[in-house]
Amino acid sequence: MSRASIIIALPKQEDAKHIRDILLHRGLGEAMICTTAAQVLTQVHQLDYGIVICGCRLSDMHYTQLADYLPASFEMLLIASSTALATGPAGVMCLRLPLKASDLNGTVEMMLQQISRRIKRQRSVGIKRNEQEQRDIRQAKGILMERNNMTEQEAFRYIQKCSMDSGTNMAETAQMILLMMQ
Repeated sequence: MSRASIIIALPKQEDAKHIRDILLHRGLGEAMICTTAAQVLTQVHQLDYGIVICGCRLSDMHYTQLADYLPASFEMLLIASSTALATGPAGVMCLRLPLKASDLNGTVEMMLQQISRRIKRQRSVGIKRNEQEQRDIRQAKGILMERNNMTEQEAFRYIQKCSMDSGTNMAETAQMILLMMQ
């Protein structure tokens, strides 16, 4: 599984660099720095999942608007004063200024663990296939078992590996095997 991405979105680049240095010192990975919400949104749509660390206001958007635009695969960590945190929206993790490095590191680590667990859980649920796709996979396994003297598990793994290597889903790979073996 790839590592979650961290984006630091603050209007002052020096502040963002300071936070990035704290995270790097703790070994939490390289973080991208953005000074506008537009830059953040461009980045998150190119990435799979991660955390956006931001302040209350960027030059082009308030954090509540940015939170609404973030894909579900990204979480937000708001760094703000006590008064700003009093009206924080649900679902946004918050840290109070002045910021302690240990609080930042601990919170980011916790958020990364939550993201990792969520991704693993989503992957373990599996893909729902319709009856035709299931039938194609069963037939392809049967052919591989019969012609190549494979066990059912070996045939399944073979289809799975071919699927990953070719960048197609297992049903499409099974259909290709069926066409080739006719």
